[in-house]
Amino acid sequence: MGDFDRYARLTARLDAPYAVIDLAAFGRNADDLVRRAAGTPIRIASKSVRCRPLIAAALERPGFHGVMSYALPEALWLARNGVDDILLGYPTTHRTALRELSEDPESAARITLMIDSPEHLGYLRATATGTARLQVCLDVDASLRIFGQHLGVRRSPLRTPAEVATLARTVAADDRFELTGVMFYEAQIAGLPDTSPAVRWVKRRSAAELADRRGAVVDAVKQVAPLRIVNSGGTGSLEISSADPVVTEVTAGSGLYGPTLFDKYDVFQPEHAMAYALDVVRRPAPRIATLFGGGYVASGPAKKSRLPSPAAPAGLKLLGTEGAGEVQTPVQGAEADRLRIGDRVWMRYAKAGEMLERFDVVHAVEGEDVQELKTYRGEGKNFG
Repeated sequence: MGDFDRYARLTARLDAPYAVIDLAAFGRNADDLVRRAAGTPIRIASKSVRCRPLIAAALERPGFHGVMSYALPEALWLARNGVDDILLGYPTTHRTALRELSEDPESAARITLMIDSPEHLGYLRATATGTARLQVCLDVDASLRIFGQHLGVRRSPLRTPAEVATLARTVAADDRFELTGVMFYEAQIAGLPDTSPAVRWVKRRSAAELADRRGAVVDAVKQVAPLRIVNSGGTGSLEISSADPVVTEVTAGSGLYGPTLFDKYDVFQPEHAMAYALDVVRRPAPRIATLFGGGYVASGPAKKSRLPSPAAPAGLKLLGTEGAGEVQTPVQGAEADRLRIGDRVWMRYAKAGEMLERFDVVHAVEGEDVQELKTYRGEGKNFG
């Protein structure tokens, strides 16, 4: 649990809402990610951090190398600000950024694009009109298909070794491109809390199926071109992905902040390093206090697990009939009767970096010191 009494004391002069990062907890979370990766380099998922000083702080630690970016304009911005190894996590159709990349050999040497189809390659060829050679990684479907069900996210149409090798040959035959890697993101393992025996069984079954298929895909692609990158995993699956000898790197980011998504995992539980503070502005009824703002709902399926959670004072809960709102967030419980107008309530976000789209700065607490770190938003950047 975060040291909310200390955060409140050190930030008492601030007007809510505001965000806090505990740098000591951030560092311990980083160390735990490195421990779990067991020697496999960790690429930082920028989508889950969205604060350049914190990305830089993680990259300075042994065990971390490179960034997985979520948008090409973001990747260009990071490359031009000193990040030298950036893997784009998703395909891009951003015409302006593609033209800029193809006209900037230095950035093109630092950024690897993601594709999963010949159509992507054709789009890049038609849009990236400069002369710089573009690095390309192939996104491979890592979902589990069992009992007629697709368990995992809907990403790539590439699945079998033959399908991936066919696209690899198309890339290798075009002098405009260099094939540098393959990626597998097993969301049904990394992003699924261990809430039941059925979930645990799905994770074990999926890990075994993917390990066999991933090895076969890598072998097939290596017959076409050497691979610098075999990327896999996320914060929730570092042990599983890093244990596969064909994997050259894993990706993590959310584990640095420790959002509520990871409160119910069996093999690890990061510290609660990130939180935000809201003020009590109403007392509409006994056992209810209403907070200003705070309705920062995480992406994904619309359900309770995507809502923020009251963290301190302990014992508060959201109202099931109202949830968390843009302009007000009621909380209930016995502790609510002790809250007065102007008191602070601390909230934890369900996921990680998305929350920082709401704040220009995050207040970094270290010991008794507090410093302001600009977020992407604070630097005037928004990448979708």
